[in-house]
Amino acid sequence: MSAAEPRSLVLLRHAKADWPQVSDHERPLAERGRMDAAVAGRKLADTGITFDLALCSTAIRTRETWKLAVHELAHRPRTIYEERVYEASPGELIAVLNETPDDVRHVILIGHNPGVHGLADILSGTAEGDARDRMNRRGFPAAGFALLSFDGPWKSLEPGVATLKDYWAPAE
Repeated sequence: MSAAEPRSLVLLRHAKADWPQVSDHERPLAERGRMDAAVAGRKLADTGITFDLALCSTAIRTRETWKLAVHELAHRPRTIYEERVYEASPGELIAVLNETPDDVRHVILIGHNPGVHGLADILSGTAEGDARDRMNRRGFPAAGFALLSFDGPWKSLEPGVATLKDYWAPAE
C-alpha cells in the first residue's frame, strides 16, 4: 500500500459511564452505555470500513465500549490498549496516531472527551455536508463518533489535513 492512499480515522468516544466509588480510570459503563456501545458498533459496521487497527484507552469504560462495539463488526482489527490515550489532549492523540505504520489504512481510536472532540475539530480542515455543524451542536456525547479521511502517511497527520466525512451520536 502506498502512503499516499486515502486513510480513514474514526474517533469514538466511550459510551456513558457509571459513577461508582472507584477511580476515574476504573469506572465501568452504565446500562445505557452498554446499549449505546452496541448501537455505535452497528453504525460503525454501516460505514463499510474494515479497520486495520484499533487504539483504545486503557480505562475500563473505553475497553468495555470497544468490546461491545467490535462485536457488531464483520472483522475484528488488531487492538492496542494504549495508556497515552487516557486523558490525552488533541496534540497527544496526534502524536500517538503519527506512530501508526504506513501499511495501516483504517484506524479507530476509542478515547475520552474533551480530547476526542477537540481532535476531530482540529484535524477537520473541511467537512462534508452538515457533519461539522451536527458534531459541534451535539458536543460529541458519549458513544458518538466522527469519521475523518486524509491523504498521506500517518506521520503527516496534523491540524487541518483531514475531511470530516460524517458524525454520529446516539439519540438523547
